[in-house]
Amino acid sequence: MASTNQLWLVLVIFLSVFSLSSLLTSAIIPKANVSLSIPSSQLVENLCNGKAIQNRRFCLKALSTPEVIAAIDTTELGTLIMKLGAANAKATLNVYKGIIKKLGSPQALKALNCCVEAYKYAILSFEMVSSKFVEDPQTANYDVAVIGPEIANCEKELINAKVQAPRLLAGNRFMKYYVSMGYEITSTLELENPNEY
Repeated sequence: MASTNQLWLVLVIFLSVFSLSSLLTSAIIPKANVSLSIPSSQLVENLCNGKAIQNRRFCLKALSTPEVIAAIDTTELGTLIMKLGAANAKATLNVYKGIIKKLGSPQALKALNCCVEAYKYAILSFEMVSSKFVEDPQTANYDVAVIGPEIANCEKELINAKVQAPRLLAGNRFMKYYVSMGYEITSTLELENPNEY
């Protein structure tokens, strides 16, 4: 009888995640509905070719908005990247909160709550980096870098709790890409102005 209850619980979790995933598909994927005929700026090209970038294609797509392409310097581009990272973290946090409302498994709830805290931290960090970016790129670089382990811990908790949620894993992967973009831009700014900091 216990195995039947467990099977039903897994089925309910799967269906909950699946139904939420299909409704919230556009919440996490970067909203870059720009035709490929708009060339990226040299700043964007240089950034997306950087060593820290984990997914060049994602970087180019996420940074293909007219506002980003019009960025005139590394500082402006960095500020826009931090805003995109924070917006992505907020969208993913909302997905986590929505799933939490539907689940009942204590182990799954513990994992999801860990992820909620990780995404709250990511939002605060990206927003904080935006304010420190010009004044102290070295600290901004560190603040972006420490988001990565928080998201990795979230993923570990989801796996350990056997939460099958492709949309959440995709959100985590995208967050890692934004972290790599943030790290690359803050590293670039440090190199551009080595004597100022």
